[in-house]
Amino acid sequence: MGGRLFGTDGVRGIANVEPMTSETALRLGRALAHVSKRSPHRHKILIGKDTRLSGYMLETAMASGICSMGVDVLLVGPLPTPGIAFLTRTLRADAGVVISASHNPFQDNGIKFFSRPTRSRRRSSTWSSRTRSTRSVRRRRRSARRSASTTRSGATTSS
Repeated sequence: MGGRLFGTDGVRGIANVEPMTSETALRLGRALAHVSKRSPHRHKILIGKDTRLSGYMLETAMASGICSMGVDVLLVGPLPTPGIAFLTRTLRADAGVVISASHNPFQDNGIKFFSRPTRSRRRSSTWSSRTRSTRSVRRRRRSARRSASTTRSGATTSS
């Protein structure tokens, strides 16, 4: 596995030819599990793929590497890339993996990684509750202004 492995969008190549071999997928799975174990909770990584035959080989190898490091794997089967990103976030997985070559020829395949959003990239519950309370205060003020202006305008016309 010498040289450059990652391109602009993950690892890509012809299936069963370096770097898209099951050995590489196994090593990438181990590395991903190692990186995701930096926090003290129970870890899980989601793996999805497209319907290419080589996806089954790479999925099994990737899952084996992840499991060998003591991390749980959720195999979701064939699913579009945005679906994997959505499930990674929704299921609060530590990471998501997509095995797909998108629009490339059928003999190609690729591995793409998604990380779970960090705390700074998520809206915290505190932020949300502050926003809700600020909005309700603004609504009450607007309502009070409207009723005050209606009262004033009503008093002026009756005089």
